[in-house]
Amino acid sequence: MERYRPASVDEYLARVSSDDARASLAKLRAIIRDAAPEAAEVIAYGIPTYKFHGMVCSFAAFKNHSSFFPGHTVADFVDALKGYKTSKSTVQFPHDQPLPESLVRAMVKARVAENVAGKRG
Repeated sequence: MERYRPASVDEYLARVSSDDARASLAKLRAIIRDAAPEAAEVIAYGIPTYKFHGMVCSFAAFKNHSSFFPGHTVADFVDALKGYKTSKSTVQFPHDQPLPESLVRAMVKARVAENVAGKRG
């Protein structure tokens, strides 16, 4: 059986079962779109993804958190991300806590600037 793949970010968000998760992701989407208005909004690997001169970031819903995938840019913000669960290219934001809007915005803008400069990693 083939796995469901949403056709758009709106469709992806509509299928998120938790109101808290959907609200958190909608807020994350708004921050990304504001910080990178020129980025194309697509579905890649089944999740919302933003591209401008390469991949900027993606996000996905999980039971207790939203994952934000800004790639290797996580390493550039390691001090600011203290208190959040991170991996090499992912940050987890719990649904029951406010999103760190200025931090997400800074990460997205850093990624866009890096892509424009041709320094993608």
